[in-house]
Amino acid sequence: MKKYFGLAFIMAASVSAQAQHRIEKIWETDSVINMPESVLPDIKNKVLYTSVMGNSPTDKDGIGGVAKIGLDGKVIDLDWITGLNAPKGLARLGNTMYAADLTEVVIIDIAKAKVIKKIPIEGAVFLNDITVSDKGIVYVSDTRKKLIHKIEKNIPSVYMENISGVNGLKAIGNDLFIAGGKTVMKADSKKNVTNIAELPHGGDGLEPVGNGDFLLTSWSGYVYYVYANGKYDLLLDTTKEKINTADLGYDPVKKILYIPTFFKKSIMAYQLK
Repeated sequence: MKKYFGLAFIMAASVSAQAQHRIEKIWETDSVINMPESVLPDIKNKVLYTSVMGNSPTDKDGIGGVAKIGLDGKVIDLDWITGLNAPKGLARLGNTMYAADLTEVVIIDIAKAKVIKKIPIEGAVFLNDITVSDKGIVYVSDTRKKLIHKIEKNIPSVYMENISGVNGLKAIGNDLFIAGGKTVMKADSKKNVTNIAELPHGGDGLEPVGNGDFLLTSWSGYVYYVYANGKYDLLLDTTKEKINTADLGYDPVKKILYIPTFFKKSIMAYQLK
C-alpha cells in the first residue's frame, strides 16, 4: 500500500510540474510605434489602443498620443490621439478612455477620437498606471512620489501614500490591486492592505486572469504568472535581448497577452498556455 501511495505522490508531483504556465509568441509589430508603454485591448472592435510616449518618457513636449493597432499586429492609426505628453497607462469605462499623461489625467471620448478634458494632479511628477472601477472611480499611480491618486466626479485627491515603486493598478469590485515594487498587494475599500506575492523584480503592468490569478510584467524584460496563493511562474525573460516588457494588455477569452516593448518601439502578442 505504501508503494502505491508513493507512486501516486510522484505522479501528482509530475503532473503539477507539467502544469506550469507558459507563453508562445504569435506576432510582433514592426518597430514603428514611438516608445509604446501601455496596451488597452478593445476585443469587440478588434483594436489595441496603445499609449505612445514619443521621444522621452518624461518630457512635456506634446508629441505623445494614443495609437490604434489591429489584433493581427497591423497598424491602423499611429496618430489616433495626438498632442499628449509621454502618456503611459490607459483605462476605459464605456465610451470613455483615461490616460495617465505625466502630470495630468486626460479623458478621451473614444467614439469621437477627441480629448474632452484634462485633470491636473497637483504635485504630480511621474503618473504611470491608471485604472477605473465599475463605479467610475479613477485611480492613478505616481511612481516617483510613491502615491496613488483617486479621481471621483473629476475631483482628484491623494488615496494612498508611501508605496515604494508603485506602478501597476487594477480596480476589481471594491478592491484595488497594486504592483508596488516587487510586491503585489490588495487594498480593500477601507484601504486595508494584504500582500499577495513577492517577486524577484519590480512590477509594471498588472492584469487579472479571471480566477484570482494575475499576469504581471516587469519593465526590465520579465513576464510572470502570479497565482492567488503567492506562487508564480516566469513566462518570459527578454533581458539578454534588451527588450523591455512594459504595461501589458490581456484578452481573457482567447488568453492572449499584448506586450509593449518601450524602446524597441513594437507590440508583441503571446498565447498563454
